[in-house]
Amino acid sequence: MNGQRCLRLGSAAVFAVAITGGLTGRTASAQAFSTAAAHSAAEASPELVGALSKEIGATPEQSAGAAGALFGVAKSKLAPNQFSQVARAVPGMDLLLKAAPAASEVAGTTGALSQLAGSAGNLAAAAAAFSKLGLKPELVAKAVPILTSFVTKSGGANVGNLLAGVLK
Repeated sequence: MNGQRCLRLGSAAVFAVAITGGLTGRTASAQAFSTAAAHSAAEASPELVGALSKEIGATPEQSAGAAGALFGVAKSKLAPNQFSQVARAVPGMDLLLKAAPAASEVAGTTGALSQLAGSAGNLAAAAAAFSKLGLKPELVAKAVPILTSFVTKSGGANVGNLLAGVLK
């Protein structure tokens, strides 16, 4: 009887390792996809990503993910017709949004911070996304003016004000 119990426990351990290994493989694959998405986003919007990289001292891929995270905040706060105005002002907006860490990847990091009301909660989520990208959360404050300036220049003052209003 003891032999059967050991065999069952051994099988359970092998099964657990197999599952864990499978999940680890998917995570690495998801990270590789994020890097590829960030690279594509950086190429699609080189002027914005270059300015952001210079200001926050990050790689183009990190900057693309950071921009995507902040534009994701704007998308969640603006009406669809308002966000479409912002999106038209930014080349490669879809790729930038895809370059941001997925909300599920940063959800555990934000925890109670996400419960905060208004923009503060969303900026906390952006700060968590910055951390996931290997950037200091306080760089959010440096990134916002770069994004709003770019959108103002390419989309006009009204569109820039829309973005600035939700990222303050």
